[in-house]
Amino acid sequence: MTAVPLPTLLAQELARTGPARLCVAYSGGGDSTALLHALAQMPRARELGLRALHVDHRWHANSVRWAEQCRRFCDVLGLPIEIVRVQAATEHGEGLEAAARRARFAAFAQNLRPGEWLALAHHRDDQVETVLLKLLRGAGPQGLGGMRERRPLGQGMLWRPLLELPRSALRDYLEEHRLDCIDDPSNADARFSRNYLRAEILPKLRSHWPQADESITRSAALCRDAVELVAREAEAALERLRDPRDDTLDAQGWNALPPALRLPVLENWLHAQDLPAPPIARCEELQRQIREARADREPRIAWRAGELRLWRGRLHAVPATAAIPARWETSWDGARLALPGDAGLLWLRATGRKPDPIVLPSLHVRFRRGGERIRPAGDPHTRELRDLFQNDGVPPWQRGRIPLVFDTDRLIAVGDLWITETGKTLFDGIATELVWQRREPQPRGPIDSSRSLR
Repeated sequence: MTAVPLPTLLAQELARTGPARLCVAYSGGGDSTALLHALAQMPRARELGLRALHVDHRWHANSVRWAEQCRRFCDVLGLPIEIVRVQAATEHGEGLEAAARRARFAAFAQNLRPGEWLALAHHRDDQVETVLLKLLRGAGPQGLGGMRERRPLGQGMLWRPLLELPRSALRDYLEEHRLDCIDDPSNADARFSRNYLRAEILPKLRSHWPQADESITRSAALCRDAVELVAREAEAALERLRDPRDDTLDAQGWNALPPALRLPVLENWLHAQDLPAPPIARCEELQRQIREARADREPRIAWRAGELRLWRGRLHAVPATAAIPARWETSWDGARLALPGDAGLLWLRATGRKPDPIVLPSLHVRFRRGGERIRPAGDPHTRELRDLFQNDGVPPWQRGRIPLVFDTDRLIAVGDLWITETGKTLFDGIATELVWQRREPQPRGPIDSSRSLR
């Protein structure tokens, strides 16, 4: 089957999609060079503010020289280019490929302008490689659907206009226009899974099954159709199972869903909380624990981003937090106090009333160590914190992260949950109220999940 020429395909795609602004992810390699050059010849692309974005991973000794080569090429084309330097560090056993991809897409998301479309030069051969790699990793229909043509990214849209075009069409374009491009030696390093698949496996597949690429991409399209149907069903299931009051999930209801719905429902629920889904193996372990859990057990699974805990029949998503130092304690004068271990902020806020002439006593703050008791204002009985937590439905993993305020040796406040008459009188007397902000607000960034990278 004869491929559509690159300029023809791009003209068709621009007319069909109609982006508001246009940027090209430009590595300087052959594929992105062909894409950028072809778009630069089109008046319509220039009308859309065509520009280039180059990400320098700083892994190779020549990366600075490559970035300058990209800048010179854009100067020749009369196009602006932005060069972003990143430091891709591997995390928790991920490979170099995954770390580079994560850093690259984070840079894309952060540097995309409002309403701008970022064109990537992924083509049909890349799609075939992606689907096979997902298959070898045990992916379901979503992974086997391969890369999507479009998806939201940062303030704009990620766009892959060349997914129907074979790599050979881009090579033909480079030869026709005698374009120089960067040859990154890492692309030939067979230690990387994609390179090994490209150099060793796919040539053998194609020699035995000449229609392999067409068949694989057709299967990917069928998987994407199935994923769209599953997505609609998953959205309805999540609406039934989620309690919006505390953003928890009915554990047994989730585990009873058809297998095709469990992971999409879990992913959607976690995504809404800015959390990536755990690895497939951890999800399977969660299902087993829910199925086999005794009434007195509290199943949990942990992964890099956090934990999923089962408590009182509900699944709770718990973001990863730093540990609180053992036996941490500090004196406190009522000023804003940043608590250790991402436990939030504590301070005395002025109420606006004129304070009484009372000197603030010696206060100190620490966390639970066991056996603490308090008599809340208006309660005739002194109670153990354990009983208060259970009766008030405070999850066990949160109990050790609630700041306790002491006046010398007397416990006068448990966060802003309970306060004694003594504490109430003290704070009222100096015209303040106790405020505990659960966690310091963190800036939201791109979601670190495998599906967000596709």
